[in-house]
Amino acid sequence: MAFSVYLTGFSMGLSLIVAIGAQNAFVLRQGLRGEYVCLVCFTCAASDALLITVGVTSFAKVVALLPWLDPVMRAAGAGFLLWYGARSLLSAFRSSGALDVGASVAAPLSRVLLTCLALTWLNPHVYLDTVVLLGTISTQFEGEQPSFAGGAVTASFLFFFSLGYGARFLRPLFAKPAAWRLLEAAIGLTMWAIALKLVFLD
Repeated sequence: MAFSVYLTGFSMGLSLIVAIGAQNAFVLRQGLRGEYVCLVCFTCAASDALLITVGVTSFAKVVALLPWLDPVMRAAGAGFLLWYGARSLLSAFRSSGALDVGASVAAPLSRVLLTCLALTWLNPHVYLDTVVLLGTISTQFEGEQPSFAGGAVTASFLFFFSLGYGARFLRPLFAKPAAWRLLEAAIGLTMWAIALKLVFLD
């Protein structure tokens, strides 16, 4: 049971984190440039780990005090995911953009880390994904929340370090707009699947 819950946390965490956004684009660019890749990846993943832990450990306690909060947050989360999935699918059909790496001079480490922290902690979607959505889903696994959180944290570390260090191999691929469109379509369908699970969760 614990391993299946771990895999659920892993798949949920990975599905939420792969969404294209400013943070992931920043990590991808740093990886393509080969600048401070390890520190940037660790900063993003460690931030996620902290927020996931807060969501999994605290959200259940709040729900115990306010039992009406779980269905409300589940409905709100499902609504957001349906909207986010629709936006991703729409982007998959309409987008014609590609990754623009640029050829700027390397920025100081302090500026890179501050930018990374700002893109992480000033993004309201980060809190919705890690604290609210993952926190809500974790309440369905009474006594197995650590396994769920461990899976989600593993997904975060795996994703960011794979993105950062694998970026050099992806450069030719993401120079093509079609690659972004395919990824956006996959993300949209995944978000809708998670929304349905939230709505029909027992």
